[in-house]
Amino acid sequence: MGLIEMRNARMRGDGVIETGMSLRRQRNFWFLNWQALPFLEATFRVTDRLNGTLGRGRSTDRSFDLRARLWTENDWRPALAVGVQDVIGTGIYAGEYIVGSKRFWGVDVSLGMGWGRLATGSDIDNPLGVGLSAMRTRPRNVGEGGVPNLRSLFRGPRAGIFGGIEWNVPAIGTPLGELSGLSVKVEYSADALRDERGGYPARSSGLLGRAASRVNAGVQWRNEHFDIGASFVNGTDFLARASIRLDPHDPPRLLDRAPPAMAPRPAPVEGFSNESVAAGLFPALRRAGFEPLALDIRGEEAVITLGGGRYRTLAQVAGRVARAAQPHLPGQVERLQLIWEQNGAVVGRLRVMREGMEGLARGQGSPEEVFGAAQLLPATPEPGGWRAPLPRWSWGIEPRVTLQVGDARSGARYAAGVAAGGRVEIAHGIALAGSVQQTLAQNLDGGLPSNSVLPHVRSDFARYARHETTIPALYAERLWNPAPDWYARVTAGLLEPMYAGVSGEVLWRPQGSSVAVGLDMAWVAQRQYRQRFATLGYQTVTGHASLYWDTPWWNVFTVVRAGRYLAGDWGVTLEAGRRFANGIEIGGFATFTDVPFRRFGEGSFDKGIYVRVPFDVFGPETRARAALNVRPVQRDGGQRLGVDNPLWDVSREGRAEALGRGFLGFAR
Repeated sequence: MGLIEMRNARMRGDGVIETGMSLRRQRNFWFLNWQALPFLEATFRVTDRLNGTLGRGRSTDRSFDLRARLWTENDWRPALAVGVQDVIGTGIYAGEYIVGSKRFWGVDVSLGMGWGRLATGSDIDNPLGVGLSAMRTRPRNVGEGGVPNLRSLFRGPRAGIFGGIEWNVPAIGTPLGELSGLSVKVEYSADALRDERGGYPARSSGLLGRAASRVNAGVQWRNEHFDIGASFVNGTDFLARASIRLDPHDPPRLLDRAPPAMAPRPAPVEGFSNESVAAGLFPALRRAGFEPLALDIRGEEAVITLGGGRYRTLAQVAGRVARAAQPHLPGQVERLQLIWEQNGAVVGRLRVMREGMEGLARGQGSPEEVFGAAQLLPATPEPGGWRAPLPRWSWGIEPRVTLQVGDARSGARYAAGVAAGGRVEIAHGIALAGSVQQTLAQNLDGGLPSNSVLPHVRSDFARYARHETTIPALYAERLWNPAPDWYARVTAGLLEPMYAGVSGEVLWRPQGSSVAVGLDMAWVAQRQYRQRFATLGYQTVTGHASLYWDTPWWNVFTVVRAGRYLAGDWGVTLEAGRRFANGIEIGGFATFTDVPFRRFGEGSFDKGIYVRVPFDVFGPETRARAALNVRPVQRDGGQRLGVDNPLWDVSREGRAEALGRGFLGFAR
């Protein structure tokens, strides 16, 4: 949030994601903004701009901004925020600021001070330089980029002053109805440059790209999900801005179907068998979207083992299974024990009371009551009972999109296509799986040739993208639970688009713990660019020990991985993110290895951000999700193998934390 080109001290709602663009002559921005915590905002930007060094042509630049609110507004004081922009980029837009905002009825007033790019107006001496001569110089050492330049923060001989007002226009009556959400903005910018001609930031004098005016003005319209604005900036240029927002706490639901009604409980039955009950129960579970695997009725408890399903959370699985099973289970059954498997491994084992589910369906109970009476058990298979015969088949078709931002020749490169995949389980937990993919449109093949001095484990992506009909994966796999709350996986074949080989993994994930520990190892050979069955000459062994922790703060999770990467480098990957109650995840990662920054190349070390949005938050009954992974640059250091079923992703919905987060699913 901000004025036009200057920032203010206002924050979006906690967790809100915003993406959009800002377009003007010779400088366009694409941005992804996230309110990471109630008081912390993060922004990733890609700029397509005039090449200031040559004074002609185009160049792209990537930057990362942070803004923290120090305190909120009250009757007597303004809200106050401090921020840094382009903190790990090339320094073209690098600057720091402190800003306060105060609302007076319908007018919001902001006033701030800036350093770096926000001091090009050179309004006052740097007040932090009083008595501290070091603060009056601003060192610049870009190197390969991508490294926080902490030594330059709030430094420089001069500082800039900026400020502005925003007037929220009262609702206006029109022939088409009431128009609300308009605001008018006027600002005085601390950035005195229109562009970087003349050599900024390497030079700070004799610049040719100075703005004709530092006063900018514009109008903006916003509603719950969209922002659209138009402004006149720098005294010469028109600027258009548009963005779309998503509140992870309250996403729009496009489809919202009520759960099926629950039938009355049948009368008690004598002389039944597991197989006779399964004859009616299993078709009902299939109609509900599940794959029934086994049934064992033990007195007053029915143990139902099932796999897959259209539902992402264990609570919703339990709710839908209880409704589907109700007319087929004998009346004397009082408890349901649900054993939920994914590809052969037990993800969760949950015991719920049948009476509680009946009361919830009749509107005489609540999800909280069902959750309070439920018992989450260690994840392990249950022997005995009647099992459905093998083999079992599953298949699907899905769109696939790959996005790369910040290419030196293009702001964004992409590949869009469709993949068809299938899986056949030939024995319990043992399956054959694979997919074929057809690319429909792409420009990834225009990426720059790799100049990496490391083995080209990922940087030859453009050579892979030139082939449109491929086999991304084809493998044999076994997933199982070697002990309660333990998971194991062995996969052999074409593991991912760039690598074939053998991969193994174990994970200890106690269902009631916030901590999990994993170990994976693989021998792989790099696949040929056509992505069929041939390989190139490169082979390696890679593997990592991983520690997962769900922190007690704001649904933040962390992952630490340490080990050997695909290029043979050793190091550690640090990951942190937030997972909201509806399954939306937003986070970032950084990998540091024994490869020096200069050998790594542009970007200095591997890093990125991601957004993962389950489709079911919008209403559809599916476990699929959309994923956006953004790396500022694709290099070869710190690269990990990707497989289809990493155990943490397979198992995480079976934890007590996930059940508590998704307990409303009992009623859905």
